[in-house]
Amino acid sequence: MVRRSYRPEQIIQKVREAEVLVSEGSTIGEAARKIGVTEQTYYRWRREYGGMRIEQVKRLRRTLRRRIAVSRG
Repeated sequence: MVRRSYRPEQIIQKVREAEVLVSEGSTIGEAARKIGVTEQTYYRWRREYGGMRIEQVKRLRRTLRRRIAVSRG
């Protein structure tokens, strides 16, 4: 499987898509394959981004950028 970087917005969208597939009766493994990631990646994404909305991720990213800028002086 090719390694690919996803933006947080894309990750949230894929996690939601997988949750819909699971609620429709697919297994976690099947749902992960349909969204193009491994089962382990799905679980990691769900742990990190599961309850977030896209606006929250954007705010978090802005905060982290500000902290980096302040620490650099």
